[in-house]
Amino acid sequence: MKALLLAHIAATLLMTGVILFVQLVHYPLFNRVGTSAFAAYEAAHTSAITCLVMPLMLVELFTALLLAVQPPHGVSPLIFWIGFGLVLVIWCSTAFLQVPQHGRLSTGFDEAAYRALVMTNWVRTVAWCLRAGLMLVVLAQLLALPASNTP
Repeated sequence: MKALLLAHIAATLLMTGVILFVQLVHYPLFNRVGTSAFAAYEAAHTSAITCLVMPLMLVELFTALLLAVQPPHGVSPLIFWIGFGLVLVIWCSTAFLQVPQHGRLSTGFDEAAYRALVMTNWVRTVAWCLRAGLMLVVLAQLLALPASNTP
């Protein structure tokens, strides 16, 4: 149970850092790349970011489900079900909102696609920040348990 929890919390906190960086630093710079180089830049971005986030997102998804089904003693199961729901929001947002905009941007810079990407990415940013908060609550609850009751 400890390894599962650590993997889950690590994946969530790492992804929260990644999404904050992407939303607040990386995406705002997309419109400064220039139109002639943008398609190549977008392709490089998509390839690099996928290699980084896909393993973390998969770990987070599977561990979130396992923890919702079998939460550790001393932590409200509701926290893990809410967390799993937020993971589903993140995956749906990625698939139905951000991936299509990256698809549009893959052929070259498109102002409307760029604006839609930045605006819709707030869904994931907020969801991951909420998940990070939930995992900090979980940590606080587990740390408050007597040593003999920790998972």
